[in-house]
Amino acid sequence: MILLFTIGFLEINWLDIVDVLLVTILLYQLYKVLTGSVALKIFVGFLSIYMLYLVVKAAGMELLTIILGQFMGVGVLAAIILFQQEIRRFLMMIGKTTAFNNDKLFKSFPWRKNDDHRLNLTPFIEAAKTLGGKNIGALIVFTRSSDLSFYAESGDLIDAIISKRLLISIFNKTSPLHDGAVIIADGRIKAARCILPVTENNDVPASMGLRHRAAIGLTEVTDSVVLVVSEETGQISLVQNGIVYRNLAVSDLRSKLNFFLLGIEPKVIKEKSASAA
Repeated sequence: MILLFTIGFLEINWLDIVDVLLVTILLYQLYKVLTGSVALKIFVGFLSIYMLYLVVKAAGMELLTIILGQFMGVGVLAAIILFQQEIRRFLMMIGKTTAFNNDKLFKSFPWRKNDDHRLNLTPFIEAAKTLGGKNIGALIVFTRSSDLSFYAESGDLIDAIISKRLLISIFNKTSPLHDGAVIIADGRIKAARCILPVTENNDVPASMGLRHRAAIGLTEVTDSVVLVVSEETGQISLVQNGIVYRNLAVSDLRSKLNFFLLGIEPKVIKEKSASAA
């Protein structure tokens, strides 16, 4: 390995620099996952003890090294228990950004061409319009490449054919299934009354209720698209990648759903690009 320079007794080479950069990126990603939660303070405390352990070990303080070493041995198991939700979010974030998790990568293969089916969006749009007009809240999750079985199992499995009447009846205030999210997968209503992870982002406006926060939380860790109908205002919103598109008209809702779920570019964008050319 080629030696770049020395700092005292330390010999620095290219591998050391790459190692430090990778650790820095890892710590930054962990910070993004933990920021805004109590787990961040616990993580900083655990990291401080680990740094102290490295210092006393390098200084040759045997007794303190043994004590802290025993703590670190148990601390790894304790960290897994304490941070199980954060670890899961971190792994899902990595899986979300991995190229092999991108469904578009495989659609070009011959054996995947027959699997491409178009979801009929009309029942969702009409149901959202009706629910919004009556100020009835709704939360509908459209599954893409991310596996949402964990969230589907938190509610009641339905596996029913999609229809406007069924969606309206599910979110009716007298229905036992209205409190939670409906998950759509494989062109069917997979489950209802599902529990979604609520975002811990402190920048979310206070005007957004629990439905919007749950929609943001899910789209932060998966590639799903979530349709939200506000119970307070009746406004219709779409959420993707943690970004909320609020107060959508019916035409805008259809256009964005076509673009997000089916990859159909809105006509407005095409017209603008043509006029610009």
